Amino acid sequence: MPSNIRILLILIVGLGCGLSSHAWAETIAQDIRVGIHRDKTRVVFDLSATVPYQIFVLADPYRIVVDLPEMQWQVPPAAARRKGGLIAGLRYGQYQAGNSRVVLDLKGPGIVGKSFFIPPSKSRGPRLVLDIRKSTRQAFLAAVRAPPKRVAESKAPPLSTKPKRQPTQKPLVVIDPGHGGIDPGAIGVSGIFEKRVTLGMAQQVRKAILALGRHRVRLTRDRDSFIPLRRRVAIARAAGAELFLSIHADSIANRRVRGGGIYTLSETASDKESAALAAKENRADLIAGLNLNGHDDEVTSILIDLTQRETMNYSAQFATELVPQLRQLIHMRRKPHRFAGFVVLKAPDVPSVLIELGYLSNRKDEKMLTNQRSRAAIAKAIARAVDNYFKAQKS
Repeated sequence: MPSNIRILLILIVGLGCGLSSHAWAETIAQDIRVGIHRDKTRVVFDLSATVPYQIFVLADPYRIVVDLPEMQWQVPPAAARRKGGLIAGLRYGQYQAGNSRVVLDLKGPGIVGKSFFIPPSKSRGPRLVLDIRKSTRQAFLAAVRAPPKRVAESKAPPLSTKPKRQPTQKPLVVIDPGHGGIDPGAIGVSGIFEKRVTLGMAQQVRKAILALGRHRVRLTRDRDSFIPLRRRVAIARAAGAELFLSIHADSIANRRVRGGGIYTLSETASDKESAALAAKENRADLIAGLNLNGHDDEVTSILIDLTQRETMNYSAQFATELVPQLRQLIHMRRKPHRFAGFVVLKAPDVPSVLIELGYLSNRKDEKMLTNQRSRAAIAKAIARAVDNYFKAQKS
């Protein structure tokens, strides 16, 4: 049985309205609530307008996915931590241009028995209601009657020759703010999402690098949007990047743990902690509700050949430039430069590093990463490392 099974439950609701219609762009999602009843778990979406939607489920792990038109998410941060009944957790946000997505993690097999809109009243807007009932795995899988309707996914283009920089052009640095859209990343002690921290930091790093006047900069995302991991790699390669920086902030159950770390690609992880972190980060596409069956494109099957070994060496060289710059400003882990198989580091011809700036689960690290002055100083330190790296390549 395939590890991911998509079962289409409910097609678009509404007459003549596609999910990606710009007509819904002004709709506001105000809250997501979970209610536990004797015979069901009820999930309620408070919206400012009635919108079309579609629902399907994914198995292994069990998830219910709700696709909606693109809308404004003004849901309280606490909503992301709501659970109960059959719901183990939930995520929400923009999935791709024109579409939003909610992913409900289930504790076991369950199906949507009913879904309906409660009409608006004088005191509140319309509410989309999902009644989720427990089922057996056999019943869950037996719901497959025909090939499911596929949801459009933006796949990375096949690997091609990376465009070469013209002699008169400045070197291009691509900065990748981790997570985004439906994938919030880690959640800080104050409730802030990693996706917000990484985007803000990436924007400040871009500003600091451009201020030097010697490099071009591009972001993989400049707003709260979801981008599959392989697409991030493809963006850097297609743009002709000569350096790729993926910015992250971790979270862990032990709130006393803090400190930054720099990761580069290796055939084997340098330690169990790095391997576990890479495994967690590489699940981002699964978290966003992508069906990863059949993903055997060239990016995932890259062999670490001589070309990539050279790229890995350049990545390590940049890491040696970056560690001392950051060490002046932030607490670093005991072994700050580590190695693991992160998907976003697998471009065969773009030196790439993943920067973990600290732990949002630690109050000191979170305060540092949300303070404008601290962030600006960190951004300038990264910019200095970038400048030193390219100067060393010329010498």
